[in-house]
Amino acid sequence: MHHSLNLLHPPRHIVVRMPNWLGDFVMATPILADLRHHWPEAKITAMCQGSLSTVIQSDTNINHLLSFKRPKSWLSATSYNDIVLPLKNGEFDLGILTTNSFSSAYWFWRGSIQNRVGFATHGRSLLLNHPVPFPLEKENQHLVITYKKLLEPLGIPISKTPPRLYVTQEEKEAVKNKLASMNVIASDILIGINPGAAYGSAKCWLPDRFKQLSQQLLARPNLKLIYFGDQAGSPLVKDICMGLPTNRVINLAGQTSLRELIAFIQACHLFLTNDSGPMHVASALGIPLVALFGSTSDVATSPYAGGKVIHKHVPCSPCYRRECPIDFRCMTRIEVSEVYDELIKLLQK
Repeated sequence: MHHSLNLLHPPRHIVVRMPNWLGDFVMATPILADLRHHWPEAKITAMCQGSLSTVIQSDTNINHLLSFKRPKSWLSATSYNDIVLPLKNGEFDLGILTTNSFSSAYWFWRGSIQNRVGFATHGRSLLLNHPVPFPLEKENQHLVITYKKLLEPLGIPISKTPPRLYVTQEEKEAVKNKLASMNVIASDILIGINPGAAYGSAKCWLPDRFKQLSQQLLARPNLKLIYFGDQAGSPLVKDICMGLPTNRVINLAGQTSLRELIAFIQACHLFLTNDSGPMHVASALGIPLVALFGSTSDVATSPYAGGKVIHKHVPCSPCYRRECPIDFRCMTRIEVSEVYDELIKLLQK
């Protein structure tokens, strides 16, 4: 059923339009590695919205980063100058869209990219030379695999490549120094905790349970907690940390750039998180983790490199809603003791 795209010569300059959400973005990184492996001579450009380009700034699989701000309107003059012109100037002979929007296909078409590959969604097949049928089994396969399906028409079989992120030696040193200034010493065990999720509260375990769990963990000696979160999640984290000992609980919510977030997660021995962007970051860095799932599918978006997933399969999950309209049973059924036990098991490994 899959017709392959007959390229007349190996592509010289490839552009990959990366996803707009941190978690999805991390799950799309294997595409860059697989393209590099298949065409070692090609120049590869990753096209990223906003600050997401920093996530892969130290990835040697790519030659260039093309960053753009999300335009107010996709037909505006700014979108022409910021997006279409750089695409035209790049003289790309292959473009791969991980995004499903009509606008992203339109920009590839306007940017005169010769071979345009993407999923046949939102009526955009006419703008693509190779519309790939959107996988019906999307719910039953990992999103990493769904992204890799975009490479099949190029003759690149689905690989075992996991998502990977890279932290430089300088960044590791900088984080070590920052942690030292927050009185973290070499013998401390650091547990990173990410209690929020950009998508909405339905993906989040209850704040008072994060607090109870923190108190239980702190009963163990030489253990310190480091809380993460974005600007929007910082009031939530502040509430959780209220009353916890400040010499053993570091609150970084709203304090880190994306790049710093990645470097700090890399310094953790363990990570506890809801289904969220930072969960995928921890997984791509190889940090042992416990992930709490409620309203979303752990088949499609579980941490790809493994880790312990706790998901109570209640009849209404996955619902993919931002807020729970009923009693939030998918998350209330996850007890503090169960999460504590899983973290301690990982610690003892």
